Amino acid sequence: MSFSQQGNGVALSLEDKVALVTGGSRGIGAATVRLLRQAGARVVFSYRNAESEAAKLVAECGGEMFCRALKQELTTVEDGQALVVATERVFGRIDCLIVNHGVWPSHDQPIGTMTPEQWRGTMGVNLDSVFGLVQSGVKQMLRQDKPDGPRGYIVLVASTAAQRGEAFHADYAASKGALLSLTKSLSSELAQKGILCNCVAPGWVKTEMSAATLNDPMASRLALSFIPLGRAAEPEEIAGPIVFLCSKWAGFVSGEVFNVNGGAVLAG
Repeated sequence: MSFSQQGNGVALSLEDKVALVTGGSRGIGAATVRLLRQAGARVVFSYRNAESEAAKLVAECGGEMFCRALKQELTTVEDGQALVVATERVFGRIDCLIVNHGVWPSHDQPIGTMTPEQWRGTMGVNLDSVFGLVQSGVKQMLRQDKPDGPRGYIVLVASTAAQRGEAFHADYAASKGALLSLTKSLSSELAQKGILCNCVAPGWVKTEMSAATLNDPMASRLALSFIPLGRAAEPEEIAGPIVFLCSKWAGFVSGEVFNVNGGAVLAG
């Protein structure tokens, strides 16, 4: 039998895995939920306000036996911890933690006039709640029976702003830059325990959060001029690398920042 006759392709299966996706009702999060379900995982995802979108996504993914939406604010350490506890109650375990939620204040704000309230608000969502999620998620993974292969996977979603900075959005860039360091710290601490932590860093993506910029002709032209591929990504193009990093094919990948930005960092 020839190599081409041995099968119908490479299987990317997450059967028997449970994944938690934060900010999963729309955009990158929703695309990730769909792809995780296609790979066979049971999925819990959080949402804040998009209740109707969340309900539709649950139905699309096979109903509550396979997919569950949990309404949860994510602004504090305690919020993150509570979501992990609620997820464990739903499906009994967590194998994959995908930290996708975040806030990007769309208005330009010079650092000299940025309010402490804006700074603290961005850090609360983008960093404090992440600590709560990771801390509780790791505890849960270490309590569980160890499966074949890695004990668990953590994927943090950062941004090209973490690497290049972003003028007038220092709060966002600083919070996402912290996730790069957190990824490397978690890898050096947890890889030997069988928990692999990596980071996906998207550039401009066609989501609700970026719509104000991408729908403005002048702002969009400027943003896309820094992307060698000349366009923004579709949410599914970010979901693919996220799901790959939760699979056995990424079993020797730890502490990496996976750039998915159309070459934008290379151009910086």
